[in-house]
Amino acid sequence: MTLCLGIVTIVCAALLGAVNILTADAIAQAAVAKTEQAISAVVPAFDNRPASDRMTLSLEGESLAVYPAKQGDNPVGYAVEVSTSKGFGGTIKLMVGFDPDGNITGTSVISHSETPGLGSKMTEQKFYGQFVGKNPASFRLSVKKDGGDIDAITASTITSRAYADALSKAYRAFQNIKSNQNQSEK
Repeated sequence: MTLCLGIVTIVCAALLGAVNILTADAIAQAAVAKTEQAISAVVPAFDNRPASDRMTLSLEGESLAVYPAKQGDNPVGYAVEVSTSKGFGGTIKLMVGFDPDGNITGTSVISHSETPGLGSKMTEQKFYGQFVGKNPASFRLSVKKDGGDIDAITASTITSRAYADALSKAYRAFQNIKSNQNQSEK
């Protein structure tokens, strides 16, 4: 019986390893496609490949990806991939778009594990649409209950606060990139 169980275990492990090897490229390609789709959803039209021009930025001990979107040589926006662990269900990962002036051009939820029907409402236009066209320099990125400008999701204040935290982090990354560009132009 032990020998039989050992053989079944070895065969199953070999099969899992083979499936992993066979699907690794497809999984990587799907991840790149998902990132490119999120970038397209949050920045104005562009003609470059932002994923190829990716910049990595260290902010508050965290590594963030910034994708510059350009028309010709002119920047039309920046997509910042950011996450926060302050969600009710755990980590929330967003793509946040900014125009060159710092206005939010869009947000897209890449992944989350929030409660279906409550926190998951962050993926609805009614919630994320309130950020489009707003500049975090004047739009307070905190829920109204905390003195900010964000209309929280009903019964999901923790999720709304986490979303605001991610947006704030993305804006700080945008400011850092713009500051570095301005210094290099001088």
